[in-house]
Order: sequence, then structure tokens, then C-alpha cells
Amino acid sequence: MSTKEQYDVIVIGGGPSGMMAAGRAAECGRRVLLIEKNKDLGKKLSITGGGRCNIFNVEEDEHKLLENYGDAAKFLYSAFSQHGMKDSLHFFEEKGLPIVVEARKRAFPESQNAEDVTRLMKRYVTGNHVELKTGTKVLGFKIDGEKIIGVETNNGILTAESFVLATGGSSHTDTGSTGEGITWLKKIGHTVHPSSPNIVPLTVLEEWVKALSGTSLSFMKITFGSNLTKATGRFSRLGKILFTHFGVSGPLILNAAHDVEKLLTNGPVEATIDMYPDTDMGVLQNRVLEIFNTHKNKTLKNILKEFVPVGMSEAVAVQFPLELQETKVHSVSKLERRTIVNLLKAMPLTITGTMGMDWAVTSDGGVDLKEVDTKTMRSKLYSNLYVTGDVLHINRPSGGFSLQLCWTTGYVAGSHV
Repeated sequence: MSTKEQYDVIVIGGGPSGMMAAGRAAECGRRVLLIEKNKDLGKKLSITGGGRCNIFNVEEDEHKLLENYGDAAKFLYSAFSQHGMKDSLHFFEEKGLPIVVEARKRAFPESQNAEDVTRLMKRYVTGNHVELKTGTKVLGFKIDGEKIIGVETNNGILTAESFVLATGGSSHTDTGSTGEGITWLKKIGHTVHPSSPNIVPLTVLEEWVKALSGTSLSFMKITFGSNLTKATGRFSRLGKILFTHFGVSGPLILNAAHDVEKLLTNGPVEATIDMYPDTDMGVLQNRVLEIFNTHKNKTLKNILKEFVPVGMSEAVAVQFPLELQETKVHSVSKLERRTIVNLLKAMPLTITGTMGMDWAVTSDGGVDLKEVDTKTMRSKLYSNLYVTGDVLHINRPSGGFSLQLCWTTGYVAGSHV
């Protein structure tokens, strides 16, 4: 294509925020080109949420919703007032995608199929006559003073009046989300924060954890601390834990990973699992004593399943010498019984690291929000550059908040571009 053939808008990145920005800009009458380095749009979107797509979170209180974005919340009020959760719900339902709400206010397509979301967004893009260039790799920006004048690609230079950068972060690199857009921003003078895995499973030292691979525990409490005997840096989370062949995952773990990673800078992190977070120690001791009295002639190993959560009895048993496991309950001492109860309230494990970018659901890092006008998503350094989605340095938990950020920032950028 000749450099003389100019578009109104070039959007770089065919993920959720890129498709939203491109579709919205074209809907507003702009001539839009969407560039995607993969052969098809929405590759990462199609696998999100385990293939089910947690499309957003239906928290109706906007202040509570924005609290999930941490320090970035104060930058996002204007953007969310233009396109918030209710707008996303209307957008998808109006276009024929029924939504269902599950635990923790997580919204999913009724079909439980992420590809239905991708197909809808593709229709939104093509239905508004956005031109597509897939299989095209962008190499960087061409600048002139405080304006972007073009993008260099493997097929030559493409020009436009305005540009939207929607290349995503560095999570799930196998989908093409490798963070190169953040590198381009740094090259042209933006302040960027390095990417780190944000929502990611954790690796664990203990073999009993790995032996439980596939077991999940609902409503557990896990406490993390570089040294659990000191309060500094110590924190707890409640939720579901999934044991894996490398360590731990599940919503509780994923949403704690960002804070755990900070502790990991000082070495392995001590942690404990409370299997009965709603039961105090005294009540639990009495419950265990009752079970002991009912099964006096059974071995300790054989009655653990009576008071240990399903799937955990073997893991608890291996914390004791084999001799004690085979001891008849009537011969278990008071001290040994107390040790068992202590394990139920504080099963120890050692966090050695994260599974890294390839396993991350999202990553933080990206352009500093102080350099973005978040009312429009426009760069404060370049008057015709807009940035969306994971290119922004925003930390958030799992539960639909990442995709909502994409729908919101994509819509706002598309409207203003």
C-alpha cells in the first residue's frame, strides 16, 4: 500500500480493546484500518476464562467496581462514566449475546463459549466497515515532533491522522501478546513500567501439594508472609485453592499473586492454609475430640477423613511419622491431637515463585497513567496517539475486571479518536 493512501485511524492490535476501539471509531464515521499480527482477530480473547470468557463483572456500585483497579481508580472515573459495566451489558445483549452471572458477580456468555464473544466483536468490526490487515507485524512508530505520522510494518509504512495502540501486555505470549507496544512507547519517550505477571499461579516446594494435583478446596484462607512470625508484609486471602503439579492456582491464588511476588523479592515465602476459616480453634478442638471419642479403636490415618476436608486427609497424614499414623485413636496424646488441629488451621507450605508470563492471565506494566488523558485515552506526549487495555499500567484482580477495562478504554478511545 502506498504511504499516500491515508486512513483516519489506524488501530494496532486485534484483541478486545482494539476491536472495540476500531468498531466504535468506524461507527462514528471514521475510515479505520485494524492491524493484527496473528492471522485472525481475538486469539487471546477466545481462550480467556478457561474458554468461557469472564466478560465483565456486574458490580453495580461504580465506586466499588473501580476499587478493584487499585491506585489507577482515580484516573478511570471519567472513562467509566462514558462506558461502564451497564453499558457493556447493554452492548452485548443488544447484539444478541445473552449474559449469565455467577459467583462473585462474574458475568459470562450464556453459551459459556468465549469464541461467541470473539465472533460478536468481529461482526462489530466488519459490520462497521473497518478494513483489516491480519498477519501484519508492526515494527514501531514513525514520529515527527509531537505527532505520530505512521507505523512501520513488515509490508511498509502505513499512515493515518490518528493511531490507537491496543497491543496488550505480556501474558499468554503464545497468543502473540508479547508486550512490544509497551516497548514502542518507551522508545518514543513515554514512561513505562516493566511488565510482571499479575494474575498467575504460584510454585510450591512441598511434594504433598503436588501430589494433590487436580484437587480443589472451596472457601479456604491462606496467609502469606516472608516471615509469618512478623506482621510486616503479612496478608491473608479467602477463596478457592486449586492444587496443581507445580503448586497452587485457583481464584484465591491468582488474585494474591501480585502481592506475593513483592514478598518473593526477599526469597521463598512462607504460607499457611486455614481449612476452617469460619471456625475458631476451640470449637474445632472440641469437634475433633468428639470424633476421636466416637472412633477410639480406629487408627488415626483412617479417621482423618472424618474431619479433614475432602481430598486432604492423605496430605495431612504425611505430616506425621508413620508410627503415629498407625496409632489407635485412644492412644493419641492430647498434645498430638492439638498438633492435628493446628495443622487444620495452619497447614504450612513454601511459595518459591510464580509460573511466569506464559501462565499469567494478565500482566501489569505499561504506560504511566500520568502521561495519558484518561478522559479520552489520548497520550499527553503525542496529540494523535491513543492507548487502551493492557498497554496501560493498571493492576487488577481476576473476575471480569480486565475485559471491562478493555471494553471501557477501547470504547472511549474509539469515540474520541
